[in-house]
Amino acid sequence: MKEELIKLLDRAYAPYSKFKVAAMLEMKDGKFIPGVNVENASYGATICAERNAITTAIALGYKKGDFKNIYIMVSGKKMSMPCFMCRQVIVEFMDKDGLIILMDRDGNREEYKVSDCCPYPFDEDDL
Repeated sequence: MKEELIKLLDRAYAPYSKFKVAAMLEMKDGKFIPGVNVENASYGATICAERNAITTAIALGYKKGDFKNIYIMVSGKKMSMPCFMCRQVIVEFMDKDGLIILMDRDGNREEYKVSDCCPYPFDEDDL
């Protein structure tokens, strides 16, 4: 997975922050869906790699419950957690025991359960 994420980082579009992010979404059927961050001069129009991968999976026909784990690599010097907007979207589609797996270019990794990263989610029970 490390090599795939490193190659994917090159596809990210981050001319403003220079902070590239790559995500690989592992589906329960064994397929992987890529995503990269795509910045915009109007920062609010930027999409994060995690949400890019998830929305691509939805466009390909996957549904809530089909998502297993997500792998994330950043161009920075240390591993980085998804932003809170991405965590909200991750909570919407991934099981609470699904893993958010952070990786660096050296192959080091940290794993967190979705429920650990967003212990008090806003979900369908709040509506």
